[in-house]
Amino acid sequence: MGNLTDYLIIAGKSVTIYIFIIVAIRIFGKKELTQLSVIDLVFILLISNSVQNAMVGNDTTVQGGMVAALGLFITNYIFKIFLRRSSKFSKIVQGEKIVIVVGGKLQEKGLKDSMMSVEEVEMAVREHGVNNITEADLVVLEVDGNVTVLSNDYAHKTVRKRRKPQLSHNP
Repeated sequence: MGNLTDYLIIAGKSVTIYIFIIVAIRIFGKKELTQLSVIDLVFILLISNSVQNAMVGNDTTVQGGMVAALGLFITNYIFKIFLRRSSKFSKIVQGEKIVIVVGGKLQEKGLKDSMMSVEEVEMAVREHGVNNITEADLVVLEVDGNVTVLSNDYAHKTVRKRRKPQLSHNP
């Protein structure tokens, strides 16, 4: 069993890793969050495994794991408070929505900023029930990584979040 200093070090390392992962996700793109393929899932599992030792070191005790988790819970709670209270902090951590299509026309800057290919945008539009990009009034990559598609092709405006594709097709 470790002493208080050992546990404070574990908590500090856990917080450092938490902040590092947030920064890395911001740098490498938020679209990765909602479009998980098998490769993405394996990547996430390996990342979590690779940072585990950096957080707890040689302390494999239950108490060490609980301190690491507690440090992450507290940091996450504090981040959420700051995200709600400060739009500037929220913009830095989560970014801003990115407009990709307006009036059926691709926005080159939005496409570049979103790091999405035209094929990925076309797929997202189809997943929302719109045949092609030219029929979409607005396509936005939201701060949470979801793609929102607005289209007037229906009797009323629809806003649908991007869903993961179904593996099986039920008629």
